[in-house]
Amino acid sequence: MVKLILFVNLILIFIISVNSQIPYGFWYSGDGEIDLTKSIVIEAFLDPVCPDSRDSWPPLKKALHHYGSRVSLVVHTFPLPYHDNAYTTSRALHIVNKLNSSATYRLLEAFFDQQDKFYNHATFNLSKASVVDEVAKFTSNEIGNSNYAAIKAGFSDPKTDQATRISFKYGCKKGVYGAPFFFVNGFLLPDGGSPLDYKTWRDVLDPLIPPEEQSRTENLNFFL
Repeated sequence: MVKLILFVNLILIFIISVNSQIPYGFWYSGDGEIDLTKSIVIEAFLDPVCPDSRDSWPPLKKALHHYGSRVSLVVHTFPLPYHDNAYTTSRALHIVNKLNSSATYRLLEAFFDQQDKFYNHATFNLSKASVVDEVAKFTSNEIGNSNYAAIKAGFSDPKTDQATRISFKYGCKKGVYGAPFFFVNGFLLPDGGSPLDYKTWRDVLDPLIPPEEQSRTENLNFFL
């Protein structure tokens, strides 16, 4: 709790202009539009086949829906080397984001929901080519079977390989060494590598919302 209070105080003192540098990644629009001029920005580093990343998503999504346009999220894939298929599933997200960015989070949630299909020993007896084919089939089933050929071709596109590598290197540059890791307006949250519950997100974000905006958010959520 002390670490959390110190973090909130620090972030209140040093407010970063989100317009000065928009982070690369997958932007979450939720039910509304992203307005970075008025928004707190959360950067999340997630691994599609990481159980902790999976467990961190529901409370974060709940917080995003609570705050609406006051909080924006950008996700960066951070495939951990000790999770089999982390890189392949991360690359699938970059492929889909290129084909249809509105389907990126749907695929991420599908990987989380059916993580046992690709997590470690699930594909132990499959070749790398077979795993890629399985991930491509899974991906096309989630976003539309008509996209299978484009998705499969995406795994041969050096640009999607580069995008996946850049995302990982960006995390390393920021000191990320596990998943999930979260930054708020550029500041690293404590307890990296562990899921944050909804209460913790409220404790972090509530002090950053002006009182009048907070009141409006609470009233809006009351009627939802």
